Amino acid sequence: MRGLTHLTRRGFGRGLGAALSLAGLPGLVRAHDGTHKVEVGIARFAFDPETVEVLVGDSVTWTNTDLAPHTATAEDGAWDTGTLERGANGRITFDAPGDYPYYCAYHPHMKGIVTVRTRSGA
Repeated sequence: MRGLTHLTRRGFGRGLGAALSLAGLPGLVRAHDGTHKVEVGIARFAFDPETVEVLVGDSVTWTNTDLAPHTATAEDGAWDTGTLERGANGRITFDAPGDYPYYCAYHPHMKGIVTVRTRSGA
């Protein structure tokens, strides 16, 4: 950290401390009793993240930032976001625990999975 003044080192330390503190937040957010909304991006012909874990009653929203249209379609056909043009999003709420593999109907090589867990105490 040569070349940094005492004040810039302190700012760097604060920023690093804040980043490390925030890294633990997903676990804290999970403890919340309400529903959660999880975001999945669609970019460069891939789902990001490819795998998400949610609790029963939570929603997953897919947002397409690619030029090409995409879908998030359950492998068993149980749900589908419909066609998502660039900038569009689609949301699915999951009401039962399990693993839900999905793909893009236009680009079947694009795959993902939503894992739904039971809420504790339910």
